[in-house]
Amino acid sequence: MKFTRVFAFMALAGLAGSAFATDGYFSHGYGMKAKGMGGAATASSDDAFFGANNPAAAAFAGNRLDLGADLFSPRREASRTGLGPLDASVDSDSKYFLIPEFGYNHMLNPDVALGVTVYGNGGMNSNYPGGQINCGTGAANLLCGSGKLGVDLMQLIVAPTAAYKLAPNHSIGISPLIGYQRFKANGLQAFQMTPGVSSDPVNVTNRGYDDSFGYGVRIGYMGKIAPTVTIGAAYASKMQFDEFSKYKGLFAEQGGFDIPENYNLGVAWQATPAIQLAVDYQRINYSGVNSIGNPSTNMAQLGADNGPGFGWQDVDVWKLGVQYKYSQKLTLRAGYNHTDNPIASRDVTFNILAPGVVKDHATLGFTYTTASGNEWTMAYMHAFKNDVTGTSILPAFSGNPPSGTEKIEMYQNSLGIQYSWKM
Repeated sequence: MKFTRVFAFMALAGLAGSAFATDGYFSHGYGMKAKGMGGAATASSDDAFFGANNPAAAAFAGNRLDLGADLFSPRREASRTGLGPLDASVDSDSKYFLIPEFGYNHMLNPDVALGVTVYGNGGMNSNYPGGQINCGTGAANLLCGSGKLGVDLMQLIVAPTAAYKLAPNHSIGISPLIGYQRFKANGLQAFQMTPGVSSDPVNVTNRGYDDSFGYGVRIGYMGKIAPTVTIGAAYASKMQFDEFSKYKGLFAEQGGFDIPENYNLGVAWQATPAIQLAVDYQRINYSGVNSIGNPSTNMAQLGADNGPGFGWQDVDVWKLGVQYKYSQKLTLRAGYNHTDNPIASRDVTFNILAPGVVKDHATLGFTYTTASGNEWTMAYMHAFKNDVTGTSILPAFSGNPPSGTEKIEMYQNSLGIQYSWKM
């Protein structure tokens, strides 16, 4: 069957990689229409990416298939001063990532819809060249390991969805979340070889990719409370994943790395027949996952239940979007996305690996409707440069107090395209 083959392709392609670091490490939006509006999509039913946004939207989405891909380009830099031979500045080498996504919806009847969304939830990626400094044993990377330094985390979620209209203008929906992720770390030999740092020194770094599977659920509501006003709400539980056994000496809870609980609220207002305004609020509870939220300064071994993590704080995200129906064939979009920076200055050293510090995103996009009624959609995003500075904890590996100054910084661009079949 045609759609089965497309779905299989997208699921496999999703494993090719993701390297997000926008709202923390979540994407700023899912689906190109949402991405063109700063990610605001909780009260929208314009496409089939409801499994990532609001499952209840499926009841209003009609029969459609959406196939898209985003070319994502993060630029990361880390530097250290005040520690003499340990001082350096280095850019991450990996700069371009192709991130596919897929959505399908089918109306069983006017009140019931079934569909599926396949998307890259987010990820962390860094790839710094080595040899910049000397930690006493020859050329080393920025964290005193050998060779290249970095991590690669990729997350794929498959979200089958069912939605039901409680009334003509109100719906509920549910999406079981089936997750796959893989991870590798390189260049962290200093964490491995320093006595007492890790609970399992063998499983810290340079172990190749490890796989993990998990599950969760997203539920949602959508209601047209006035002829021109639609509201939406969705909640996603923490996704429970198998541990990364090859990295049980690195991540807290013996290799645990779950996807954090998050929820979103949204409203869309059709201000005029041609102009729609949308506002979303999202909360991402990074602190609920020990390997992400535990402070890097925790006085425990890496890999222990309360072992050091990235120290990420919970974030509030605001997404603002506007779309203008310029003509019957062309719709224009613009948006703005603002999130808290999850990284505190105390945790800069660990977050050289995951410098998710950007806060503000500007977006543009459009949809062109073809003569057949199908759609081409494009979206562009620029995340403005931001940085965090703090005291280095690297001297602690040789028994000295933290000293020197480290800075991590990032900016991003992305350009995506999507084709939609209306059936």
